Amino acid sequence: MMDVSRIGFIQGRLSPQIGQKIQAFPGPYWKEEFPLARSCGFSRMEWTLDQEGLFENPLLRPEGRELIRELCRENNLMIGSVTGDFFMQAPFFKAAGSIREELFDQLVAVIEGCAAARVPILVLPLVDQGRIEDAGQEEGFFAYAAKLDQRLRAHGMMICLESDLPPEKLGIFLQGLDPLLWGVNYDIGNSAAFGFDYRQEIPRLATWIKNVHVKDRVRGGGTVPLGQGQADIRGAIHLLEACGYRGNYILQTARSPQGLHAEVLSQYRDMVISYLGEIHGS
Repeated sequence: MMDVSRIGFIQGRLSPQIGQKIQAFPGPYWKEEFPLARSCGFSRMEWTLDQEGLFENPLLRPEGRELIRELCRENNLMIGSVTGDFFMQAPFFKAAGSIREELFDQLVAVIEGCAAARVPILVLPLVDQGRIEDAGQEEGFFAYAAKLDQRLRAHGMMICLESDLPPEKLGIFLQGLDPLLWGVNYDIGNSAAFGFDYRQEIPRLATWIKNVHVKDRVRGGGTVPLGQGQADIRGAIHLLEACGYRGNYILQTARSPQGLHAEVLSQYRDMVISYLGEIHGS
Protein backbone atom coordinates (compact mmCIF):
# COMPACT_ATOMS: atom_id res chain seq x y z
CA MET A 1 0.00 0.00 0.00
CA MET A 2 1.09 3.54 -0.70
CA ASP A 3 2.27 5.66 2.24
CA VAL A 4 0.94 9.18 1.61
CA SER A 5 3.02 10.51 4.53
CA ARG A 6 6.04 10.30 2.20
CA ILE A 7 4.73 13.39 0.39
CA GLY A 8 5.61 16.70 2.01
CA PHE A 9 6.19 20.32 1.11
CA ILE A 10 8.87 22.96 1.45
CA GLN A 11 8.16 25.36 4.30
CA GLY A 12 6.67 28.59 3.01
CA ARG A 13 4.71 27.06 0.15
CA LEU A 14 1.49 27.50 2.17
CA SER A 15 2.29 31.12 3.06
CA PRO A 16 2.23 34.43 1.18
CA GLN A 17 5.46 35.00 -0.71
CA ILE A 18 8.21 36.94 1.01
CA GLY A 19 9.31 39.79 -1.26
CA GLN A 20 8.05 37.86 -4.29
CA LYS A 21 10.70 35.18 -3.69
CA ILE A 22 9.61 31.73 -4.77
CA GLN A 23 11.25 30.29 -1.64
CA ALA A 24 12.17 31.85 1.70
CA PHE A 25 11.63 31.23 5.39
CA PRO A 26 8.09 32.57 5.98
CA GLY A 27 9.01 34.69 9.00
CA PRO A 28 5.64 36.33 9.77
CA TYR A 29 3.63 33.22 8.91
CA TRP A 30 5.63 30.18 9.93
CA LYS A 31 3.46 29.22 12.91
CA GLU A 32 0.26 29.45 10.84
CA GLU A 33 1.58 26.92 8.33
CA PHE A 34 1.24 24.06 10.81
CA PRO A 35 -2.57 24.05 11.21
CA LEU A 36 -2.92 24.96 7.54
CA ALA A 37 -0.82 21.93 6.58
CA ARG A 38 -3.01 19.74 8.77
CA SER A 39 -6.19 21.10 7.17
CA CYS A 40 -4.73 20.30 3.73
CA GLY A 41 -3.88 16.74 4.76
CA PHE A 42 -0.10 17.13 4.92
CA SER A 43 1.91 15.39 7.61
CA ARG A 44 5.44 16.25 6.45
CA MET A 45 7.33 19.52 6.00
CA GLU A 46 10.86 20.34 4.89
CA TRP A 47 12.15 23.31 6.92
CA THR A 48 13.91 26.26 5.24
CA LEU A 49 17.01 28.12 6.44
CA ASP A 50 18.18 31.37 4.80
CA GLN A 51 21.49 33.12 5.37
CA GLU A 52 19.70 36.34 6.30
CA GLY A 53 18.49 36.00 9.87
CA LEU A 54 19.96 32.51 10.16
CA PHE A 55 20.43 32.54 13.91
CA GLU A 56 17.02 34.11 14.48
CA ASN A 57 15.40 31.12 12.79
CA PRO A 58 13.42 29.16 15.43
CA LEU A 59 15.16 25.91 14.44
CA LEU A 60 18.44 27.32 15.76
CA ARG A 61 17.03 28.60 19.05
CA PRO A 62 16.15 26.31 22.01
CA GLU A 63 12.84 28.07 22.68
CA GLY A 64 12.07 27.97 18.96
CA ARG A 65 12.67 24.24 18.76
CA GLU A 66 10.37 23.68 21.72
CA LEU A 67 7.62 25.63 19.97
CA ILE A 68 8.24 23.67 16.75
CA ARG A 69 7.89 20.39 18.68
CA GLU A 70 4.66 21.62 20.25
CA LEU A 71 3.21 22.67 16.88
CA CYS A 72 4.23 19.35 15.33
CA ARG A 73 2.46 17.44 18.10
CA GLU A 74 -0.69 19.54 17.86
CA ASN A 75 -0.92 19.23 14.08
CA ASN A 76 0.43 15.72 13.49
CA LEU A 77 3.25 17.13 11.38
CA MET A 78 6.79 15.82 11.00
CA ILE A 79 9.87 17.75 9.92
CA GLY A 80 12.04 15.10 8.30
CA SER A 81 14.45 17.35 6.44
CA VAL A 82 15.85 20.87 6.25
CA THR A 83 16.76 22.67 3.03
CA GLY A 84 19.86 24.76 3.63
CA ASP A 85 19.48 27.71 1.28
CA PHE A 86 21.88 29.56 3.61
CA PHE A 87 24.64 27.30 2.26
CA MET A 88 23.90 28.20 -1.35
CA GLN A 89 23.70 31.88 -0.46
CA ALA A 90 27.09 31.89 1.35
CA PRO A 91 29.13 28.72 0.69
CA PHE A 92 32.21 28.41 2.90
CA PHE A 93 34.38 26.98 0.11
CA LYS A 94 34.10 30.23 -1.87
CA ALA A 95 35.40 32.30 1.06
CA ALA A 96 38.88 32.54 2.58
CA GLY A 97 40.51 32.96 5.96
CA SER A 98 38.34 33.91 8.91
CA ILE A 99 35.23 34.29 6.73
CA ARG A 100 35.56 30.67 5.58
CA GLU A 101 35.89 29.54 9.20
CA GLU A 102 32.88 31.61 10.20
CA LEU A 103 30.71 30.16 7.44
CA PHE A 104 31.83 26.62 8.26
CA ASP A 105 30.96 27.24 11.93
CA GLN A 106 27.50 28.30 10.75
CA LEU A 107 27.11 24.96 9.03
CA VAL A 108 28.16 23.16 12.20
CA ALA A 109 25.62 25.18 14.18
CA VAL A 110 22.90 24.19 11.71
CA ILE A 111 23.82 20.52 12.06
CA GLU A 112 23.60 20.85 15.83
CA GLY A 113 20.23 22.58 15.52
CA CYS A 114 18.91 19.84 13.25
CA ALA A 115 20.17 17.19 15.65
CA ALA A 116 18.53 18.91 18.62
CA ALA A 117 15.26 18.99 16.66
CA ARG A 118 15.76 15.34 15.62
CA VAL A 119 15.75 16.18 11.92
CA PRO A 120 17.74 13.43 10.14
CA ILE A 121 18.40 15.05 6.72
CA LEU A 122 20.05 18.36 5.85
CA VAL A 123 19.91 19.31 2.17
CA LEU A 124 22.83 21.44 0.93
CA PRO A 125 22.45 22.93 -2.57
CA LEU A 126 25.62 22.94 -4.68
CA VAL A 127 23.81 24.93 -7.38
CA ASP A 128 23.59 28.57 -8.50
CA GLN A 129 25.74 30.63 -6.12
CA GLY A 130 26.66 27.44 -4.25
CA ARG A 131 28.06 25.71 -7.33
CA ILE A 132 31.62 24.35 -7.12
CA GLU A 133 33.36 26.08 -10.01
CA ASP A 134 36.99 24.96 -9.92
CA ALA A 135 39.43 22.48 -8.42
CA GLY A 136 40.37 24.80 -5.57
CA GLN A 137 36.78 25.11 -4.42
CA GLU A 138 36.31 21.35 -4.71
CA GLU A 139 39.40 20.77 -2.59
CA GLY A 140 38.11 23.23 -0.02
CA PHE A 141 34.73 21.52 0.09
CA PHE A 142 36.18 18.06 0.71
CA ALA A 143 38.71 19.27 3.27
CA TYR A 144 35.97 20.74 5.43
CA ALA A 145 33.35 18.09 4.66
CA ALA A 146 35.64 15.47 6.18
CA LYS A 147 35.46 17.40 9.45
CA LEU A 148 31.71 16.80 9.59
CA ASP A 149 31.70 13.01 9.36
CA GLN A 150 32.17 12.27 13.06
CA ARG A 151 29.52 14.83 14.01
CA LEU A 152 27.00 13.42 11.51
CA ARG A 153 27.71 9.88 12.68
CA ALA A 154 27.21 10.82 16.34
CA HIS A 155 23.87 12.48 15.58
CA GLY A 156 22.59 9.82 13.16
CA MET A 157 22.25 12.49 10.49
CA MET A 158 22.86 12.65 6.76
CA ILE A 159 23.71 15.53 4.44
CA CYS A 160 22.09 15.30 1.01
CA LEU A 161 23.77 17.31 -1.74
CA GLU A 162 21.82 18.86 -4.57
CA SER A 163 24.06 19.34 -7.60
CA ASP A 164 23.96 20.50 -11.20
CA LEU A 165 26.71 18.06 -12.24
CA PRO A 166 25.92 15.48 -14.94
CA PRO A 167 25.34 12.00 -13.44
CA GLU A 168 28.76 10.64 -14.44
CA LYS A 169 30.64 13.56 -12.86
CA LEU A 170 28.40 13.59 -9.80
CA GLY A 171 29.02 9.86 -9.34
CA ILE A 172 32.77 10.48 -9.34
CA PHE A 173 32.38 13.42 -6.96
CA LEU A 174 30.40 11.30 -4.50
CA GLN A 175 33.14 8.68 -4.33
CA GLY A 176 35.01 11.01 -1.97
CA LEU A 177 32.19 10.85 0.60
CA ASP A 178 30.92 8.28 3.09
CA PRO A 179 27.62 6.90 1.66
CA LEU A 180 26.31 6.32 5.17
CA LEU A 181 26.60 10.02 5.98
CA TRP A 182 26.23 11.74 2.62
CA GLY A 183 23.58 11.33 -0.05
CA VAL A 184 21.87 13.06 -2.94
CA ASN A 185 18.81 15.26 -2.99
CA TYR A 186 17.40 14.56 -6.45
CA ASP A 187 15.47 17.50 -7.91
CA ILE A 188 13.23 16.38 -10.78
CA GLY A 189 12.68 19.90 -12.12
CA ASN A 190 16.32 20.96 -11.95
CA SER A 191 17.34 17.82 -13.83
CA ALA A 192 15.01 18.75 -16.67
CA ALA A 193 16.16 22.38 -16.68
CA PHE A 194 19.81 21.28 -16.94
CA GLY A 195 18.94 19.06 -19.90
CA PHE A 196 19.75 15.79 -18.12
CA ASP A 197 17.98 12.51 -18.85
CA TYR A 198 16.44 11.13 -15.66
CA ARG A 199 16.52 7.66 -17.24
CA GLN A 200 20.30 7.84 -17.03
CA GLU A 201 20.59 9.82 -13.81
CA ILE A 202 18.35 7.85 -11.51
CA PRO A 203 19.84 4.36 -12.07
CA ARG A 204 23.35 5.83 -11.85
CA LEU A 205 22.64 7.64 -8.57
CA ALA A 206 19.96 5.37 -7.08
CA THR A 207 21.97 4.17 -4.08
CA TRP A 208 22.80 7.79 -3.18
CA ILE A 209 19.33 9.34 -3.55
CA LYS A 210 17.86 9.88 -0.08
CA ASN A 211 15.50 12.82 -0.65
CA VAL A 212 13.56 14.06 -3.68
CA HIS A 213 12.30 17.52 -4.60
CA VAL A 214 9.31 17.58 -6.93
CA LYS A 215 9.00 20.53 -9.28
CA ASP A 216 8.79 21.32 -12.97
CA ARG A 217 11.01 23.69 -14.98
CA VAL A 218 11.49 24.64 -18.57
CA ARG A 219 14.87 23.79 -20.01
CA GLY A 220 17.30 26.54 -19.07
CA GLY A 221 14.51 28.43 -17.34
CA GLY A 222 12.53 28.78 -14.15
CA THR A 223 9.93 26.87 -12.19
CA VAL A 224 6.51 26.36 -13.76
CA PRO A 225 3.35 24.51 -12.65
CA LEU A 226 3.66 20.73 -12.72
CA GLY A 227 3.05 19.46 -16.23
CA GLN A 228 3.94 22.72 -17.98
CA GLY A 229 7.71 22.23 -18.23
CA GLN A 230 10.17 19.65 -19.49
CA ALA A 231 10.13 17.44 -16.39
CA ASP A 232 8.54 14.00 -16.70
CA ILE A 233 7.31 13.88 -13.11
CA ARG A 234 5.38 10.64 -13.54
CA GLY A 235 8.24 8.88 -15.34
CA ALA A 236 10.83 10.01 -12.79
CA ILE A 237 8.72 8.86 -9.83
CA HIS A 238 8.04 5.50 -11.47
CA LEU A 239 11.75 4.98 -12.12
CA LEU A 240 12.77 6.08 -8.63
CA GLU A 241 10.38 3.54 -7.12
CA ALA A 242 11.56 0.84 -9.55
CA CYS A 243 15.14 1.52 -8.41
CA GLY A 244 14.15 0.98 -4.78
CA TYR A 245 13.65 4.53 -3.58
CA ARG A 246 11.35 4.65 -0.55
CA GLY A 247 12.14 8.11 0.78
CA ASN A 248 10.18 11.34 0.71
CA TYR A 249 8.81 13.43 -2.14
CA ILE A 250 8.97 17.09 -1.15
CA LEU A 251 6.89 19.55 -3.18
CA GLN A 252 9.09 22.47 -4.18
CA THR A 253 6.57 23.57 -6.75
CA ALA A 254 5.56 26.80 -8.51
CA ARG A 255 3.66 29.40 -6.52
CA SER A 256 0.11 30.43 -7.32
CA PRO A 257 0.00 33.89 -8.95
CA GLN A 258 -3.49 34.27 -7.48
CA GLY A 259 -2.29 33.45 -3.96
CA LEU A 260 -4.20 30.15 -3.89
CA HIS A 261 -1.23 28.42 -2.29
CA ALA A 262 -3.09 25.76 -0.30
CA GLU A 263 -5.34 24.79 -3.21
CA VAL A 264 -2.48 24.55 -5.71
CA LEU A 265 -0.17 22.65 -3.35
CA SER A 266 -2.96 20.17 -2.60
CA GLN A 267 -3.48 19.62 -6.33
CA TYR A 268 0.23 18.90 -6.79
CA ARG A 269 0.14 16.51 -3.83
CA ASP A 270 -2.76 14.63 -5.40
CA MET A 271 -0.80 14.32 -8.66
CA VAL A 272 2.10 12.67 -6.86
CA ILE A 273 -0.31 10.41 -4.96
CA SER A 274 -1.81 9.29 -8.26
CA TYR A 275 1.62 8.46 -9.70
CA LEU A 276 2.61 6.49 -6.62
CA GLY A 277 -0.80 4.81 -6.58
CA GLU A 278 -0.15 3.44 -10.07
CA ILE A 279 2.78 1.55 -8.58
CA HIS A 280 1.78 0.66 -5.04
CA GLY A 281 -2.01 0.86 -5.16
CA SER A 282 -4.19 3.42 -3.41
